[in-house]
Amino acid sequence: MQNLRATRPDVWLSVSATTRRPRPGETHGIEYFFVDHTEFARLVDQGELLEYAEFAGNFYGTPRGPVSERLDGGTPVLLEIELQGARQVRASMPEALLVFLAPPSWDELVRRLVGRGTEPAEVITQRLETAQVELAAESEFDATVVNVSVEEATAALVGLMGLDSSDTP
Repeated sequence: MQNLRATRPDVWLSVSATTRRPRPGETHGIEYFFVDHTEFARLVDQGELLEYAEFAGNFYGTPRGPVSERLDGGTPVLLEIELQGARQVRASMPEALLVFLAPPSWDELVRRLVGRGTEPAEVITQRLETAQVELAAESEFDATVVNVSVEEATAALVGLMGLDSSDTP
């Protein structure tokens, strides 16, 4: 997503709310809105999230208002969400284009998760179990982009959004 932010400032990337603690270098309001469980529950109860899900004891969700504002203003919007969230978006916004971001291979996915060094082994195991379920649901999406490289994946996403990848603002 950082590559898309850098190369396509005309595409708005939603910022999710999460109950997980910030990782080193993450800034509130940039990578995520870091909230406690009480605030997250309030967002859910008030219908302020377009989608939300729980993973590894933490909640993640997309604030509805900023997405609607950008779409109403004609700005291309991209959400980085998982399977449960994609299903919720499909239900509430059937016109949305759902894109499945696939790893080049299972082995490469494992290498990338382990190589980040940001999570303990049990979280990596849980992520891999989740990945198996998500890979099995690929057919629920409108298109698939294989994430061979950040640059290629970015270009493919830009193309799927109907934007000219050679014409950056």
